[in-house]
Amino acid sequence: MVYIGAVQAVVTADEFDREPTAAELDAIDREMPVIRADIDLLDAQIITLDRTPTELDARRIRRARRRVLAARRTLANFAATRAPGVSA
Repeated sequence: MVYIGAVQAVVTADEFDREPTAAELDAIDREMPVIRADIDLLDAQIITLDRTPTELDARRIRRARRRVLAARRTLANFAATRAPGVSA
């Protein structure tokens, strides 16, 4: 009878098994206004799922969409000014 031993995995940290770097945390901080605006938009849309939207609901959704667009514009403008080769 031949015994087959299990192959051991390498005991080093995997790429997905680590803490975020400072650069990754900075990127998350820069994107946080967009994330919050998206959450607000989803909240406004979820409220109207089980009922007919009122005028107040429609205004809430429009405001949330405008906040999402403004946050994305701000993030895109920031990224454009920080692009390599662009003088600030």
